[in-house]
Amino acid sequence: MRRREFLSLVGVAATWPLVAGTRVMAAQSSGKVWRMGFVARGHEAFYDALFHGLRSFGYEEGRNLLVERRYAGDQTERFQDIAAEMVRLNVDVIVVVTTPAALALKRATKTIPIVFPNAINPVESGVVESLAHPGGNVTGGAAQTAILSAKRFEILKHVLPGLSREAVLWNASNPALQFAWKETQAAAQTLGVALDAYPLREATDVSNALGTMERQRPDALLVLQDALTLQHRSEIIGFAARTRLPGMFVAREWVEAGGLMSYGESLSDMYRRAAYFVDRIFKGAKPADLPVEQVTKFELILNLRTAKAMGLAVPDQFIALANEVIE
Repeated sequence: MRRREFLSLVGVAATWPLVAGTRVMAAQSSGKVWRMGFVARGHEAFYDALFHGLRSFGYEEGRNLLVERRYAGDQTERFQDIAAEMVRLNVDVIVVVTTPAALALKRATKTIPIVFPNAINPVESGVVESLAHPGGNVTGGAAQTAILSAKRFEILKHVLPGLSREAVLWNASNPALQFAWKETQAAAQTLGVALDAYPLREATDVSNALGTMERQRPDALLVLQDALTLQHRSEIIGFAARTRLPGMFVAREWVEAGGLMSYGESLSDMYRRAAYFVDRIFKGAKPADLPVEQVTKFELILNLRTAKAMGLAVPDQFIALANEVIE
């Protein structure tokens, strides 16, 4: 792998700090054991960054931190029951991974602080009132999935100059992605790209959508990422490789799994940053007083091995723009 500077393709972005200000000293040894809920669909390796971040603030699982992990899998209706359980456990804070879980917990409690590491469109989906003044008991970090749609199309056009028709795979049951889909439509119209929509509502829809996509043969694939598509990325990446369908994704995890390219935020950085919010809450801050932070640093990752397998001749000048190239 090689690190490169991402220069002029999408402009210069400010760096989003992993820890605001100077590093906070280790948590005071008051003898208290903090109880934290963690609610997700399934496990992902980048979740580990949250716990690495917590250790840097002095919170260590098994010593002064007890973590109640709950996973809903593909049964998103379980989030309601998990939310009720977190209220019964009376945890000190709850970290949520997906918008449906955040909304379920917000309905279940108005007092237990809730932190989301990378919410998608949290204002539009009703998770917070505004980024600057989230209100209520929810705060955290916000991914800019929607506004990056135009950039992702622009990047794809550099590799596929003849791009005219693109498939978009997205979870239509996730309210956070409704806005992202609208922005994607607007970006495609501006750049003259026709879209084939493949909306998912549950896990069983993935294979059906891919089967239809194979018959329709679009020029490329764009995946609007959320917990559902992330959980099924091996199936999606395998399909793209088998059909030699170039794919644009949101995060490096897709490219490391064999996808062609991604442009977006670092999920590990966002989960590490979530530890800051948890620490502030443990120290007495209220979520309503902690502004939601938007990522301003993005990375372009290219899998050159996948490009060669698909028969794509990626221009050298484009390769030079990538932050990281997998060869």
